[in-house]
Amino acid sequence: MSISDCRTPSLYLRNAIPMPPPGSAGGLHYGTRRFGQFMEIALNRARILVTGANSGIGAAIARQLAACGARVAVNYLVHPEATDALLAELHAAGAEAIGLTADVSDATQVGAMFAELDRQWGGIDALVNNAGIDGASALAWEAEPAVWERVLRVNLYGSFLCAREALKRMVGQRSGVVLNMTSVHERIAWSGFSAYTASKAGLAMLTQTLAQEAAPFGVRVLALAPGAIRTPINQNVWSNPETLRDLLTKIPLGRMGEPEEVARVAAFLVSGLASYMTGSTVFCDGAMSDYPEFAHGG
Repeated sequence: MSISDCRTPSLYLRNAIPMPPPGSAGGLHYGTRRFGQFMEIALNRARILVTGANSGIGAAIARQLAACGARVAVNYLVHPEATDALLAELHAAGAEAIGLTADVSDATQVGAMFAELDRQWGGIDALVNNAGIDGASALAWEAEPAVWERVLRVNLYGSFLCAREALKRMVGQRSGVVLNMTSVHERIAWSGFSAYTASKAGLAMLTQTLAQEAAPFGVRVLALAPGAIRTPINQNVWSNPETLRDLLTKIPLGRMGEPEEVARVAAFLVSGLASYMTGSTVFCDGAMSDYPEFAHGG
């Protein structure tokens, strides 16, 4: 998969609207917008850490950010060979990228990861909290407490630990963006996955709280909630015609999303084009969260 272009067709704008200057709320200067041409996300060597970035949506986000000119730190815990392959791809495309191994649920390892980022790049401009797991399917009264806790520790506590380290640096420099990857299941219940839904709903509220705390310092905090995205982790669903047919009944657009579609939204949200956005969740889900069952009757 190649690194994709960072230009998107412009909206029909009555007048050109200048982008915010360097150091304004939300971080760096990220491109221009011109009538009849393109809206370009130019990340200008911004230092961006993406956790859980060596596969699926995380890898797609890393590729997109690199295509937009960012320096990308690829965090991973398992499958170092996948990280090596992704870094080789990014380097071959002319991007500046490094790999950083850390368990995001371990405060010591997270601290060491950010210290290494400081050593190599002198800090951070944006964090994408993407690392997450869903855990084994089990009804709440049948769930193993240790398994349930592990999901919360990675998805919610891990995101907090990484955001905590990022915000220490961003508040001081009075710029930066934290983007938390939640899910449609911050809103939609999912039987058998109570730990996952609780972690994503908690992360959505953590996003709002951190945004409220960080806004006076020019730092933005947002959440991005993907729906059903075609990745290797859910191949057992989309490769089976019967389960895919059932899934598509839950998506008004009638198809699954692709990781690149989520990645383009992520690149926009960390850029200065989204400079007045903070404290909210953006859904990228084909309207899955729009209660499609109510499209017929009520």
